[in-house]
Amino acid sequence: MNKLFQKKYRIASARLSGFDYSQDGYYFVTICTSSRKNFFGEIKNQQMFLSPIGRIARQCWQEIPQHFPFVQLDQFVVMPDHVHGIVVIDNWSGGNENIGTDRDANIGTDRDAKFCVSTSTGNKFGPQSKNLASVIRGFKVGVKKYATLNKIPFAWQPRFFDRIIRDDAEFNRVQDYISTNVANWEKDADKEAVNLYE
Repeated sequence: MNKLFQKKYRIASARLSGFDYSQDGYYFVTICTSSRKNFFGEIKNQQMFLSPIGRIARQCWQEIPQHFPFVQLDQFVVMPDHVHGIVVIDNWSGGNENIGTDRDANIGTDRDAKFCVSTSTGNKFGPQSKNLASVIRGFKVGVKKYATLNKIPFAWQPRFFDRIIRDDAEFNRVQDYISTNVANWEKDADKEAVNLYE
């Protein structure tokens, strides 16, 4: 809900209030293009055909751990007007290893110990360079910079959506949703994603 602040309306944060997004955990993220325009390509016969900026979005996503060593990636997909992905923040190992791809995900057996269960840590304004928002901001900047330098029309929606994955069952649902997103594109027009965030 939009609230009045200093006589101006502002958009309320989509983040969970009081949650420390720099703590280890699994996060389901959706990042949309401006006005949900199909900048990233199109789906034909249940197959995604990436545009040049769509290929750059995929490449930038895969390169996230190179820029943020505390991040591992799991299942992800670049769709015509958005990107879905599971981002794993793992400050303990700080490894550079991707634990999955957009086609095949393989999570280690210690996953249960890393699910976020705490919803209030008292750290509302932790390090802004090592949290989920900084990772997504870096990804978005990389794609936008490429588009600008190459004179490709492109814009993001200002914010992104996230869901803190809390257990194995939820992880499996999200992973399945991402892996079947292309096949279900025409059938559900991504309406199911809303349910996953509720």
